Amino acid sequence: MSTSSHEPHQPAAPAPGLGPLAGIRVLDCATFIAGPYCATFLAEFGADVVKIEQPGPGDPTRKFGTPTACGDSLVWLSEGRNKKSLTINLKSAEGAALLKRLVEQADVLVENFQPGTLEGWGLGWETLKEHNPRLVMVRISAYGQTGPYSPRPGFGRIANAFGGISFLAGYPDRPPVTPGSATLPDYLSGMYGAMGALVALRSRDQTGVGQVVDIGLYESVFRILDELAPAYHFKGLVRQRMGPGTVNTVPHSHYASSDGRWLAIACTSDKIFARLAALMGCPEFAGTGKWGRVAQREADRAAVDAHVGEWTGRHTRDEVLALCSEGEVPCGPLYSIDEIFEDPQYKARGNIAFVNEPRIPGGGQEFAVPNVVPRLSGTPGRINWLGPSLGAHSEDVLKEWIGLGDAEIASLRASGAI
Repeated sequence: MSTSSHEPHQPAAPAPGLGPLAGIRVLDCATFIAGPYCATFLAEFGADVVKIEQPGPGDPTRKFGTPTACGDSLVWLSEGRNKKSLTINLKSAEGAALLKRLVEQADVLVENFQPGTLEGWGLGWETLKEHNPRLVMVRISAYGQTGPYSPRPGFGRIANAFGGISFLAGYPDRPPVTPGSATLPDYLSGMYGAMGALVALRSRDQTGVGQVVDIGLYESVFRILDELAPAYHFKGLVRQRMGPGTVNTVPHSHYASSDGRWLAIACTSDKIFARLAALMGCPEFAGTGKWGRVAQREADRAAVDAHVGEWTGRHTRDEVLALCSEGEVPCGPLYSIDEIFEDPQYKARGNIAFVNEPRIPGGGQEFAVPNVVPRLSGTPGRINWLGPSLGAHSEDVLKEWIGLGDAEIASLRASGAI
């Protein structure tokens, strides 16, 4: 056990207006997106999140993507929000010792290094839990902490491929494509990491003991592939690429309008198809007609999709949307980001937050970022500030968390530990 004179941190009851996770202390030792997004989620709901960064370069996302006049990228401003920045050289003996002291006061530590990295610095789970048995450690890596592939490096693109979703993305006669975004597994794993942390904290409330939350990037992708695994085991089905189509239901795809735009239509039942058939002027195709049952439509998928596409192609996108809305057929536009900014639903829900960044020369600048999800009626999350400058909170955190004085902090800075 640690011999520190500081008493272990006990989470305080949330103060009014501070968020439901107020009193929870989080050390974000992760880099790029997966682990940091986990910590961002916790910060949005009131946790005191301290971002641990390497002195000098800091987190790579500071320079990843579109640069801004404050010196940090749009990615960092958005995903580093609500966090305090503390620089520590974890590779140094002094830096590792400092992290251990912070761990004694922490509730959660998030990391996404290659397995074995923290152990090599003397900061693995077996060591840290000796300093704080109540610690919850979220560990996100390419393949998880166990298994023959665990030492391998990886990013979101690799997780999309290994997890099984890239194989399904694209048209059957063309190469597989990126399924939306190469960072999809990072955000998914961050979400699962945050859920795991909250579950582990709840368990700690009952047992007094922390634990490890272990996530492989590929596992988050594999988990969302509906019946892919059971269908293969049950009947040997190896699902192939279907373009915009969807297995088990037709029509359920993307269709062009007369004004060159695209719509998504989803008929997930025979009743919904009957409504669509009525809109298209061919009600006889539904019910007891040739396409009245999903099995019939699946057997004639190309013809069904062609018929729907011919109908949408005779109307503008807005006309199709209006007709489907009136006919209670699920339909939506395929939006580009500029259309998202203008849509009244996005505006009514406040899905885009506009936050001022005071570091921009000339009095600051407003930046648009995705707002907090999920929406809680009683204790909603919020964005207090965008990603801070490197080391902006180093002195404040070291004084507040472990009571260091000015002389000690100056000594750590002189040695390069912070």
